[in-house]
Amino acid sequence: MTGMTGSGKTTLCGIMRESGLRLLTMGDVIRELARRGGVEPTPENLGRLATEIRGEGADAVAVRCMEILRSMPEGLTVVDGIRSLAEIDAFKNSFDVILVAVHASPLSRFKRLTKRGRSDDPVTWEEFRERDMRELGFGIGDAIAMADAMIINDDGFDQLRASFEGLMERLGV
Repeated sequence: MTGMTGSGKTTLCGIMRESGLRLLTMGDVIRELARRGGVEPTPENLGRLATEIRGEGADAVAVRCMEILRSMPEGLTVVDGIRSLAEIDAFKNSFDVILVAVHASPLSRFKRLTKRGRSDDPVTWEEFRERDMRELGFGIGDAIAMADAMIINDDGFDQLRASFEGLMERLGV
């Protein structure tokens, strides 16, 4: 799954988990690396760590995720947080992949993030914009453009759930 920060991926993942799907969040890999390294999980620190890791290769986070996936029982698993075509390619080289993008307007996303209050969420519009630019620099716009399915999430939780159910029906899951 891919989408800009605040588009509703985490909420959609909750719906997916409730429906019995397994989940791996790429951002959790970054947060865990920060925890292990004693790095405070601020937006700046996590952004810097994500950039450093991707400096090892555009698919570096995906490679770490694939190690985790290989240790899990086989079956349908949702990977949340695809940021680039290189990550998509890395997963597709090892697994059957259907890429789903979640989209929401920038204003909707900013409002969600300021309410969510996770340690790495932006507080100001400037921080939000800076994070968007960093994510776009990773290639997330290309990943969104290459999605096999798109879920629009500007109309609230009930519509998001209905969109998920429609997607699962189309996929035969």
